[in-house]
Amino acid sequence: EDVLQETWLRWVNVDLAEVRDQRAYLVRITTRQSLNRLRAMQRRKEAYIGPWLPEPLLTSPDVAEDVELAENVSMALMVVLEALSPTERAVFVLREAFDVGYDEIAATLGKTPEAVRQIAHRARAHVEERRPRKAVSPTSETRATVDFIVRALHEGEPHRLLEVLAPEVVLITDGGGIKQATLRPITGAERVTRMAAGRLAKLSSAVTVEATVVNGSPGILLRLNGEIDGVLALRVDDAR
Repeated sequence: EDVLQETWLRWVNVDLAEVRDQRAYLVRITTRQSLNRLRAMQRRKEAYIGPWLPEPLLTSPDVAEDVELAENVSMALMVVLEALSPTERAVFVLREAFDVGYDEIAATLGKTPEAVRQIAHRARAHVEERRPRKAVSPTSETRATVDFIVRALHEGEPHRLLEVLAPEVVLITDGGGIKQATLRPITGAERVTRMAAGRLAKLSSAVTVEATVVNGSPGILLRLNGEIDGVLALRVDDAR
């Protein structure tokens, strides 16, 4: 959203009569603003202690119905993209998501088309190597599992999570330096359940729990006194 705002501010101050190719101009502005933001986030990431997760994206329910779109905005893919350098990520998104030509990407980044092709190849190989292969549960099954978790938390019975958490479940948290988060992943259904119970006990009755859609997949939204306190993105396999 910040990138979009910055792009818009530059766009409205441009004399369009002097712009030869408006689409290319917008691509260039947006890409450069995105690179600036990615590099700033990379510096924060290097100084941050604990797991680093992508910013969650609250999406509309219809995104989850589009399997290809849901995969392209999934938290799993966002984690993979976080491992790319800013330039690799820009090239990958422009080429793979928007089918921008190598010459245009090269002009946008101030590189040669040959260099851009090499970067694209490297980024594509990196993503394909790490992209999750296992198919997740059907949407209806996933929603039923999420609804069960929401009811258990809403009714103050976190121990019931043991019924739906996989024995080897892994919980990774990122507070962004603002909220309290664990510095290491928590593994195992019992340990995750204990943490959920402790968290709910601290928040008391001021917390509400609701189902939502996070990065194209069902997730959970926690509100504290009406304000968003946390977002939980879930992966469901075999109804767990």
